[in-house]
Amino acid sequence: MQLTTSAFWHDRLRASGIHLGISLAIALAAAALVFGLWYPYPYREISGGRDLFMIVVAVDVVMGPLITLAIFNRAKPRAELRRDLVMVGLLQLAALGYGLWTVWQARPVYMAFEGDRFRVVHAVDVPAEWLPKAPEGLRQLPMAGPGLVGVRPFANNNEQAEAMFAELSGVFLGIRPDLWQPFAQSRERVLAASKPVATLRQRYPAEASNIDRALAEAAEADRAIAADQWRVLPLVGRQLLWTAVIHPQTGVPVAYLPLDSF
Repeated sequence: MQLTTSAFWHDRLRASGIHLGISLAIALAAAALVFGLWYPYPYREISGGRDLFMIVVAVDVVMGPLITLAIFNRAKPRAELRRDLVMVGLLQLAALGYGLWTVWQARPVYMAFEGDRFRVVHAVDVPAEWLPKAPEGLRQLPMAGPGLVGVRPFANNNEQAEAMFAELSGVFLGIRPDLWQPFAQSRERVLAASKPVATLRQRYPAEASNIDRALAEAAEADRAIAADQWRVLPLVGRQLLWTAVIHPQTGVPVAYLPLDSF
Protein backbone atom coordinates (compact mmCIF):
# COMPACT_ATOMS: atom_id res chain seq x y z
CA MET A 1 0.00 0.00 0.00
CA GLN A 2 2.85 2.33 0.83
CA LEU A 3 4.42 1.61 -2.60
CA THR A 4 1.12 2.34 -4.34
CA THR A 5 0.72 5.64 -2.49
CA SER A 6 4.32 6.60 -3.24
CA ALA A 7 3.89 5.80 -6.94
CA PHE A 8 0.59 7.71 -6.94
CA TRP A 9 2.23 10.90 -5.66
CA HIS A 10 5.32 10.36 -7.79
CA ASP A 11 3.16 10.37 -10.92
CA ARG A 12 1.27 13.48 -9.81
CA LEU A 13 4.44 15.39 -8.93
CA ARG A 14 6.08 14.36 -12.21
CA ALA A 15 3.07 15.49 -14.25
CA SER A 16 2.86 18.74 -12.30
CA GLY A 17 6.60 19.32 -12.79
CA ILE A 18 6.31 18.79 -16.55
CA HIS A 19 3.36 21.18 -16.63
CA LEU A 20 5.39 23.73 -14.64
CA GLY A 21 8.28 23.47 -17.11
CA ILE A 22 5.96 24.04 -20.08
CA SER A 23 4.30 26.95 -18.28
CA LEU A 24 7.65 28.57 -17.54
CA ALA A 25 8.75 28.21 -21.16
CA ILE A 26 5.55 29.91 -22.34
CA ALA A 27 5.98 32.61 -19.69
CA LEU A 28 9.54 33.30 -20.91
CA ALA A 29 8.28 33.66 -24.47
CA ALA A 30 5.56 36.04 -23.25
CA ALA A 31 8.18 38.03 -21.29
CA ALA A 32 10.29 38.42 -24.44
CA LEU A 33 7.25 39.86 -26.22
CA VAL A 34 6.20 42.17 -23.38
CA PHE A 35 9.61 43.53 -22.37
CA GLY A 36 11.27 43.34 -25.75
CA LEU A 37 8.48 45.02 -27.71
CA TRP A 38 5.70 46.57 -25.63
CA TYR A 39 7.55 47.69 -22.48
CA PRO A 40 11.24 48.23 -23.29
CA TYR A 41 13.33 50.06 -20.72
CA PRO A 42 12.47 52.46 -19.09
CA TYR A 43 8.76 51.75 -19.65
CA ARG A 44 8.82 48.47 -17.73
CA GLU A 45 9.62 50.64 -14.70
CA ILE A 46 7.74 53.90 -15.17
CA SER A 47 4.66 52.33 -16.77
CA GLY A 48 4.36 49.49 -14.24
CA GLY A 49 4.76 46.87 -16.98
CA ARG A 50 6.98 44.60 -14.94
CA ASP A 51 4.65 44.46 -11.94
CA LEU A 52 1.55 43.96 -14.10
CA PHE A 53 3.18 41.18 -16.11
CA MET A 54 4.52 39.42 -13.03
CA ILE A 55 1.07 39.33 -11.41
CA VAL A 56 -0.51 37.91 -14.56
CA VAL A 57 2.18 35.31 -15.18
CA ALA A 58 2.72 34.28 -11.56
CA VAL A 59 -0.94 33.39 -11.13
CA ASP A 60 -1.03 31.55 -14.46
CA VAL A 61 2.23 29.64 -13.96
CA VAL A 62 1.36 28.56 -10.41
CA MET A 63 -2.32 27.68 -10.86
CA GLY A 64 -1.93 25.39 -13.89
CA PRO A 65 0.60 22.98 -12.35
CA LEU A 66 -1.33 22.99 -9.04
CA ILE A 67 -4.52 21.94 -10.82
CA THR A 68 -2.57 19.21 -12.63
CA LEU A 69 -1.22 18.05 -9.26
CA ALA A 70 -4.79 17.82 -7.98
CA ILE A 71 -6.42 16.01 -10.91
CA PHE A 72 -3.71 13.74 -12.33
CA ASN A 73 -4.50 10.09 -11.68
CA ARG A 74 -3.33 7.20 -13.86
CA ALA A 75 -6.26 5.14 -12.56
CA LYS A 76 -8.57 7.25 -14.72
CA PRO A 77 -9.37 6.04 -18.23
CA ARG A 78 -6.80 7.42 -20.67
CA ALA A 79 -9.41 9.41 -22.63
CA GLU A 80 -10.77 11.01 -19.46
CA LEU A 81 -7.29 11.91 -18.19
CA ARG A 82 -6.36 13.39 -21.57
CA ARG A 83 -9.58 15.41 -21.62
CA ASP A 84 -8.93 16.78 -18.12
CA LEU A 85 -5.37 17.82 -18.97
CA VAL A 86 -6.45 19.44 -22.24
CA MET A 87 -9.14 21.41 -20.39
CA VAL A 88 -6.59 22.61 -17.83
CA GLY A 89 -4.22 23.66 -20.60
CA LEU A 90 -6.95 25.51 -22.51
CA LEU A 91 -8.12 27.32 -19.38
CA GLN A 92 -4.55 28.28 -18.57
CA LEU A 93 -3.93 29.59 -22.10
CA ALA A 94 -7.20 31.53 -21.99
CA ALA A 95 -6.18 33.12 -18.68
CA LEU A 96 -2.73 33.97 -20.04
CA GLY A 97 -4.28 35.40 -23.20
CA TYR A 98 -6.61 37.62 -21.21
CA GLY A 99 -3.73 38.74 -19.01
CA LEU A 100 -1.57 39.60 -22.02
CA TRP A 101 -4.48 41.49 -23.57
CA THR A 102 -4.73 43.53 -20.35
CA VAL A 103 -0.99 44.25 -20.50
CA TRP A 104 -1.37 45.18 -24.19
CA GLN A 105 -4.22 47.58 -23.44
CA ALA A 106 -2.11 49.30 -20.77
CA ARG A 107 1.05 49.45 -22.92
CA PRO A 108 2.91 52.73 -23.49
CA VAL A 109 2.38 54.01 -27.02
CA TYR A 110 4.09 57.42 -27.03
CA MET A 111 6.45 59.63 -25.12
CA ALA A 112 4.85 63.03 -25.67
CA PHE A 113 6.58 66.38 -25.22
CA GLU A 114 4.15 68.70 -23.44
CA GLY A 115 6.08 71.96 -23.48
CA ASP A 116 8.29 71.54 -20.42
CA ARG A 117 8.28 67.79 -19.86
CA PHE A 118 7.83 64.41 -21.48
CA ARG A 119 4.81 62.33 -20.57
CA VAL A 120 4.40 58.60 -21.14
CA VAL A 121 1.12 58.03 -22.99
CA HIS A 122 -0.59 54.64 -22.57
CA ALA A 123 -3.02 53.08 -25.00
CA VAL A 124 -5.78 52.88 -22.41
CA ASP A 125 -5.47 56.64 -21.75
CA VAL A 126 -6.00 57.78 -25.35
CA PRO A 127 -9.65 58.58 -26.21
CA ALA A 128 -10.29 56.38 -29.24
CA GLU A 129 -12.87 58.80 -30.62
CA TRP A 130 -10.17 61.50 -30.85
CA LEU A 131 -7.70 59.45 -32.89
CA PRO A 132 -9.21 60.56 -36.24
CA LYS A 133 -8.35 64.13 -35.21
CA ALA A 134 -4.63 63.31 -35.05
CA PRO A 135 -2.32 64.30 -37.93
CA GLU A 136 -1.86 61.86 -40.78
CA GLY A 137 0.48 59.10 -39.67
CA LEU A 138 -0.51 59.34 -36.00
CA ARG A 139 -4.07 58.07 -36.26
CA GLN A 140 -3.19 54.54 -35.27
CA LEU A 141 -1.41 53.70 -32.04
CA PRO A 142 1.98 52.02 -32.47
CA MET A 143 1.90 48.24 -32.38
CA ALA A 144 5.62 47.64 -31.83
CA GLY A 145 6.79 49.77 -28.95
CA PRO A 146 6.32 53.42 -28.00
CA GLY A 147 7.21 56.30 -30.30
CA LEU A 148 7.80 60.03 -29.90
CA VAL A 149 5.30 62.84 -30.49
CA GLY A 150 5.05 66.49 -29.59
CA VAL A 151 2.12 68.58 -28.41
CA ARG A 152 1.62 71.40 -30.92
CA PRO A 153 1.23 75.07 -29.89
CA PHE A 154 -2.36 76.12 -29.21
CA ALA A 155 -4.21 77.58 -32.17
CA ASN A 156 -5.80 80.37 -30.10
CA ASN A 157 -6.62 81.47 -26.56
CA ASN A 158 -9.92 79.59 -26.53
CA GLU A 159 -8.20 76.30 -27.34
CA GLN A 160 -5.62 76.96 -24.66
CA ALA A 161 -8.27 77.71 -22.02
CA GLU A 162 -10.25 74.58 -22.97
CA ALA A 163 -7.12 72.43 -22.79
CA MET A 164 -6.16 73.83 -19.39
CA PHE A 165 -9.62 73.09 -17.96
CA ALA A 166 -9.50 69.56 -19.42
CA GLU A 167 -6.09 69.03 -17.84
CA LEU A 168 -7.52 69.87 -14.43
CA SER A 169 -9.89 66.92 -14.85
CA GLY A 170 -7.06 64.55 -15.78
CA VAL A 171 -7.10 64.87 -19.58
CA PHE A 172 -3.43 65.73 -20.01
CA LEU A 173 -2.16 67.39 -23.17
CA GLY A 174 -0.01 64.44 -24.17
CA ILE A 175 -2.91 61.97 -24.34
CA ARG A 176 -4.92 64.13 -26.76
CA PRO A 177 -4.47 63.04 -30.39
CA ASP A 178 -5.99 66.33 -31.61
CA LEU A 179 -2.94 68.14 -30.16
CA TRP A 180 -0.25 65.76 -31.40
CA GLN A 181 2.30 66.65 -34.02
CA PRO A 182 5.34 64.80 -35.39
CA PHE A 183 8.19 64.98 -32.89
CA ALA A 184 10.52 66.65 -35.41
CA GLN A 185 8.26 69.71 -35.33
CA SER A 186 8.80 69.99 -31.55
CA ARG A 187 12.59 69.67 -31.64
CA GLU A 188 13.36 73.35 -31.15
CA ARG A 189 10.92 73.64 -28.25
CA VAL A 190 12.36 70.51 -26.64
CA LEU A 191 15.87 71.93 -26.76
CA ALA A 192 14.71 75.33 -25.50
CA ALA A 193 12.92 73.77 -22.52
CA SER A 194 15.72 71.35 -21.62
CA LYS A 195 18.33 72.11 -18.96
CA PRO A 196 22.04 71.33 -18.77
CA VAL A 197 22.88 68.03 -17.12
CA ALA A 198 24.92 70.07 -14.62
CA THR A 199 21.67 71.18 -12.98
CA LEU A 200 20.93 67.54 -12.18
CA ARG A 201 24.38 67.06 -10.69
CA GLN A 202 23.90 70.11 -8.48
CA ARG A 203 20.51 68.91 -7.28
CA TYR A 204 21.55 65.31 -6.66
CA PRO A 205 25.25 65.27 -5.71
CA ALA A 206 24.83 61.87 -4.06
CA GLU A 207 23.63 60.42 -7.40
CA ALA A 208 26.80 61.33 -9.30
CA SER A 209 27.62 57.70 -10.14
CA ASN A 210 24.12 57.03 -11.48
CA ILE A 211 24.21 60.22 -13.52
CA ASP A 212 27.58 59.23 -14.96
CA ARG A 213 26.17 55.81 -15.81
CA ALA A 214 23.27 57.41 -17.69
CA LEU A 215 25.66 59.71 -19.56
CA ALA A 216 27.78 56.73 -20.52
CA GLU A 217 24.63 55.10 -21.91
CA ALA A 218 23.82 58.33 -23.77
CA ALA A 219 27.33 58.37 -25.22
CA GLU A 220 26.56 55.06 -26.91
CA ALA A 221 24.08 56.99 -29.07
CA ASP A 222 26.58 59.70 -30.04
CA ARG A 223 30.19 59.69 -28.86
CA ALA A 224 30.80 63.09 -30.43
CA ILE A 225 28.81 64.77 -27.63
CA ALA A 226 30.83 65.79 -24.57
CA ALA A 227 29.48 64.70 -21.18
CA ASP A 228 28.60 68.26 -20.12
CA GLN A 229 26.66 68.97 -23.33
CA TRP A 230 23.80 66.56 -22.68
CA ARG A 231 20.47 68.09 -21.68
CA VAL A 232 17.73 66.85 -19.35
CA LEU A 233 13.95 67.12 -19.08
CA PRO A 234 11.41 65.72 -16.60
CA LEU A 235 9.69 62.51 -17.59
CA VAL A 236 6.24 61.79 -16.13
CA GLY A 237 5.18 58.15 -15.87
CA ARG A 238 2.06 56.59 -14.41
CA GLN A 239 3.05 57.20 -10.83
CA LEU A 240 6.76 58.04 -11.07
CA LEU A 241 8.76 61.11 -11.99
CA TRP A 242 11.98 60.37 -13.85
CA THR A 243 14.47 62.36 -15.92
CA ALA A 244 15.21 61.92 -19.62
CA VAL A 245 18.69 62.69 -20.93
CA ILE A 246 18.23 64.60 -24.18
CA HIS A 247 20.48 64.71 -27.23
CA PRO A 248 21.57 68.38 -27.48
CA GLN A 249 21.01 68.50 -31.25
CA THR A 250 18.06 66.23 -32.03
CA GLY A 251 16.12 66.60 -28.76
CA VAL A 252 15.57 62.83 -28.69
CA PRO A 253 15.68 61.10 -25.25
CA VAL A 254 18.57 58.64 -25.19
CA ALA A 255 18.93 57.68 -21.51
CA TYR A 256 16.87 57.79 -18.34
CA LEU A 257 17.30 58.30 -14.61
CA PRO A 258 14.90 57.58 -11.72
CA LEU A 259 15.28 61.17 -10.47
CA ASP A 260 12.68 63.93 -10.22
CA SER A 261 14.06 66.93 -12.16
CA PHE A 262 11.04 69.25 -11.81
